[in-house]
Amino acid sequence: MQIRLWTGDGSVAQVNEYQQKLDRLSKQYMENKERNEVLYSEVLNLRNGTEALEARARHELGMIKKNETFFQIIE
Repeated sequence: MQIRLWTGDGSVAQVNEYQQKLDRLSKQYMENKERNEVLYSEVLNLRNGTEALEARARHELGMIKKNETFFQIIE
């Protein structure tokens, strides 16, 4: 009985190894789930509102509105 408990399939070491792997995968799953929720809310915001789209265009593409003046400050 003792040999089977410490070596082979279903041993204490193997169960501990599987538990650690499960813990790592669970953590990775939660991180991915949170990231996906943030991305999903951003997609909904871009689909429904023009404010988020405008802010993104201004920040990432450097776009300005008609009759606006752009000032760039160099430090």
